[in-house]
Amino acid sequence: MTSVISLGGSIVAPDKVDEHYLEKFVKLIKEFLLEDAERRFIIVVGGGGPARAWQAAYRNVSAALGDTVNYEYEDLIGIMATRLNAQLVKALFGAYCKDDVVSDPSADYAGGLFNGRVLLAAGWKPGFSSDNDAVLLAIRFGAKTVINLSNIEKVYTADPRIDPLAKPIDSISWKDFRVITGSEWTPGKNVPFDPVASRGAEDAGIEVICAAGHKLENLRQILRGAPYTGTHIHA
Repeated sequence: MTSVISLGGSIVAPDKVDEHYLEKFVKLIKEFLLEDAERRFIIVVGGGGPARAWQAAYRNVSAALGDTVNYEYEDLIGIMATRLNAQLVKALFGAYCKDDVVSDPSADYAGGLFNGRVLLAAGWKPGFSSDNDAVLLAIRFGAKTVINLSNIEKVYTADPRIDPLAKPIDSISWKDFRVITGSEWTPGKNVPFDPVASRGAEDAGIEVICAAGHKLENLRQILRGAPYTGTHIHA
């Protein structure tokens, strides 16, 4: 069984690296690896604080210079931050993670397998978020669900920071979910799951569970197939 986790950069490195969280996260994943010799994990890591800070610096300095912001450059800066975070998480898994950090989720793997039992992945190219990479890897390795861990516990009907009437959602179809998030992806867009990745997941019959990344007991419940707190997005 292969589980795909899209691990938000805001969980790994909200401002600086959250070492305490990473210690607990790695221990939890290793617990499942020790329990089941057939269990494998693909973990796609986002850019978090470093991506936001460096992208903001690019925008600010460009404005000061009177230059137009190039969104491809901005996206590339964020991608580099995802690779830094993913390299850190890969190192923490040691011998469990034998392959290099994946920077191209479309690349072929011999026999459709990766070496080791944990595969780390990061950003690919401009126009594609780490959520999209998680969906592509789920398709490639036959996983039917992507667990999306971020700093929100559930998807809401609207942004609860703006709309006091926004309500949490337990279950929602891809069609209705895209009404909330829109259909376009831009660097740093703040949505529960990337709209481009959402279309890919729906087309491939992949479901997504959005849950709070810091609540690791809840993640344990998800991985065991037990009742959990979060939002189930499906066909």
